[in-house]
Amino acid sequence: MMERLVNNWVSSVSKLCFILCLFILAQQTCAQEGFLSIACCADHNYTDLNTNISWVEDSSWYPDKTGCQKITRAAANYTGYNETRIFDIDFSGKRCYSLDTIKGQDYLIRGTFLYYGDTILKTSFSISVGVTEISQVKNSPKELEVEGVFRANKSYIDFCVVKTEGAPYISQLELRQLKGLEYLQGFSSSVQKLVKRVDLGSKEGDIIRFPADPSDRIWKSDNISGSTSKPNHVADAKVVNYNANVGVPLQVLQTALTDPSRLEFSPDDLDTGDFQYRVILYFLELNETVQPGSRLFDIYINNEKKETSFDILGNGSNYKELSFNVNANGVLNLTLERSSGSSLGPICNAYEIFQVFPWKQETSPNDADVILEVKSQLLVWNQQNKVLESWTGDPCLPTPWKGLTCGPINDSTVITNLDLSSMNLNGSIPPNVTLLTNLNTLNMSYNGFTGEIPDFPSSSMLRSVDLRSNDLSGPLPRSLLMLPDLERLYIGCNQKIVREYPSSFNSSKLDTRSETCSSTVQGSSRSKHIMIIGSVACGSFILTVAAGVFLVCFYKKKLMPQGIFNGKGFKGHSRTKKTGGVIFSIPIIEEIVVKSISIQTFSLANIETATQNYKTLIGEGGFGSVYRGTLPEGQDVAVKVRSATSTQGTREFENELNLLSTIRHENLVPLLGYCCENDQQILVYPFMSNGSLQDRLYDYLFTGEASARKKKLDWPTRLSIALGAARGLTHLHTYAGRCVIHRDVKSSNILLDQSMTAKVADFGFSKYAPQEGDSGASLEVRGTAGYLDPEYYTTHHLSDKSDVFSFGVVLFEIISGREPLNIRRPREQWSLVEWAKQHARESNIDEIVDPSIRGGYHAEAMWRVVEAALSCIEPFSAYRPCMADIVRELEDALIIENNASEYMRSIESSGSIVLDKRIVIPSSNPTEASPILTQALPPPEPR
Repeated sequence: MMERLVNNWVSSVSKLCFILCLFILAQQTCAQEGFLSIACCADHNYTDLNTNISWVEDSSWYPDKTGCQKITRAAANYTGYNETRIFDIDFSGKRCYSLDTIKGQDYLIRGTFLYYGDTILKTSFSISVGVTEISQVKNSPKELEVEGVFRANKSYIDFCVVKTEGAPYISQLELRQLKGLEYLQGFSSSVQKLVKRVDLGSKEGDIIRFPADPSDRIWKSDNISGSTSKPNHVADAKVVNYNANVGVPLQVLQTALTDPSRLEFSPDDLDTGDFQYRVILYFLELNETVQPGSRLFDIYINNEKKETSFDILGNGSNYKELSFNVNANGVLNLTLERSSGSSLGPICNAYEIFQVFPWKQETSPNDADVILEVKSQLLVWNQQNKVLESWTGDPCLPTPWKGLTCGPINDSTVITNLDLSSMNLNGSIPPNVTLLTNLNTLNMSYNGFTGEIPDFPSSSMLRSVDLRSNDLSGPLPRSLLMLPDLERLYIGCNQKIVREYPSSFNSSKLDTRSETCSSTVQGSSRSKHIMIIGSVACGSFILTVAAGVFLVCFYKKKLMPQGIFNGKGFKGHSRTKKTGGVIFSIPIIEEIVVKSISIQTFSLANIETATQNYKTLIGEGGFGSVYRGTLPEGQDVAVKVRSATSTQGTREFENELNLLSTIRHENLVPLLGYCCENDQQILVYPFMSNGSLQDRLYDYLFTGEASARKKKLDWPTRLSIALGAARGLTHLHTYAGRCVIHRDVKSSNILLDQSMTAKVADFGFSKYAPQEGDSGASLEVRGTAGYLDPEYYTTHHLSDKSDVFSFGVVLFEIISGREPLNIRRPREQWSLVEWAKQHARESNIDEIVDPSIRGGYHAEAMWRVVEAALSCIEPFSAYRPCMADIVRELEDALIIENNASEYMRSIESSGSIVLDKRIVIPSSNPTEASPILTQALPPPEPR
């Protein structure tokens, strides 16, 4: 009988324990509502046995695990989670986790960043909530936690790492809904970053968090210096007027720090600069024998008294919280000092310090929501597209997504250009793209888009739409054709598109011009000039080539005896009587074999027709004005007309004609033809649709239509342009055994074609380099202020190293986005060369780099280009490299930039990581060789 009773009792207790466990588990599960805990790189979801917090893997955000790395505890000195995700940023310069929120609710967000080895010493990045930067991680050899609190102003929040150098990383990310806590009272338009949260009086290493703290705040111990300060612990302390669900955890309040006279706390590593901070102090009187008025103390922050004779027991409760808002610059000192007449010294149980960051305005909500929907629509057909995978966080800030250009409109940031060309995209054109009403330019060319073109709202501000080389079908939407601001519509190589124009569309001036796989339709509507580039069958290209071969053979026989430009001058007819035709140039240069290059002659009437009587001026130069034109076969050209007041004469005209009739290279602007009639001297070149490098570097040079199509050059594009220009100059300097010196290398003479290929232009001042026996002295120095070689200027001795100096200045322009000379800047910054050299001497590369590309380059690649530029601007030409050496340096830099992760891995495996790369500026003493690129330089030649 007794045994049965015992068994029943045991069974009942077991059931009761089971029910109690279920109850506790249910309580904890309910308490985790509003929690999101992400374990980066985890293989599966799991529950932490110590805290009972449920963690999820981050494959929903980043399914690729190639950047995951396990951290050994010996290296990280961290006893918790030991995985980290290392991002390799190739596109936008940021990676973000987008987390669901409830608008109007307060949240705590916390990221954990585990140190993963020596390579971290080359890594720095910033951390932002939304677009508000709250912290920076730079060369940190320890694990870090970055926590902030904010009020959600929409249905999601982005937590982002934004690259400065190296590869950003993250291990854990936590989001906690804060219920009942009033951190953001009066600060709803801010993000507060946690500086410190301390449980005073607790044992070293003690950590209190969930489930003791329902909001999962992490309370840590802190060692306070001072022999008189002592911890105080009361296990059964009772709190009057205390709500455990919204207040400080009881375990935190049960410990305190006391001192007979003074307590002082000074958090270190505060940001320098004038920032606002919020200080919250928590007090519980642990001694039940203390009476009101017995423990009084004054509270100071940075020596400013905030409270006088503060009494914890003053209002009948034994618990109080105090909060203060203060401004500080790198120093925050909290002091609690016993008041005069008090029998007991100060006590404090816990404190928190937050740094307040005003909430930065994000991209216009309409544009942000629309482009996110566009991304979703594109992902339906393009799941593995790397560009779309890089589209995380705010579309414009702090750095725009690849393919997007943003700008300010009515105090808001909007998307102004969308360029998805050549991104290997398939499926239908996302219909939501038409809802980006602030777009000026839409380019979706050279993809695999199918289906019909969507309708566009009449409110669209589109001026240029490029849909070439897709597989689109159906009619051209009337809504697109009738957009009020539309100037250009490209639809070439879409053979299924039905070209029907509405009756209201003014087609009286339609002019179809054939291009490779496209046709151009020009017309006017509402006094606007609309160009529609249509498709032409691929067979027409073949016929054109065949016709070209026939014409070459025909004209070679007919025209060569009549008038030939032979590389040294004109033979046959007088220059004033040349008519249009194809001229074949066979230069007669001793011991040089040159391929024949066709140069076409134009009559003055041809030029006037092509330019519509010089209607569109696109530039001015020393030679004269440059106009845009179109040849009868549809090719756009730039027509350079010598003006009567030109500083360059017939010699420069013939010099350029002579040179370009013998030299061709993909990085030199080719000469298509010329006109020499009625004393007019005109040169005709292909039109470079992206203008000059100078145009693209400086905002103030872009106006009107150019401003609308402008796209700020990113670092890889700048590097590619620099390499192309260097290759063009190398070809000049090594041409067929006789070096040609350009003599006017500058950013305005580096032009960019449709594919952003750099082409060196303007050869009016070019000369052959002096040969053995020549004096080498030039009677007149040519060049442009800011680019001119100082040695050439003072000695009049010309060499190819003069071009090298000028190219070094161009490299610094590309790096910095600054003009060579600008007297509007402070005196010490007038000269780009001197300013850049000073910062390079101090290894301060960040000050040199154009702010628009900061965070968008690989440091090693940038260092190589800076070093190459410094070597080019050596004061003495003997110490400058040749252009071929610069090409190799730039090729290496571009390889590093394009393959950053592979390059870093190869260096790591070789154990040759450079932790602190410094530049040495050589002295001006010509007897001391430059330490930069000396291996590539020959010994100085005697003069």
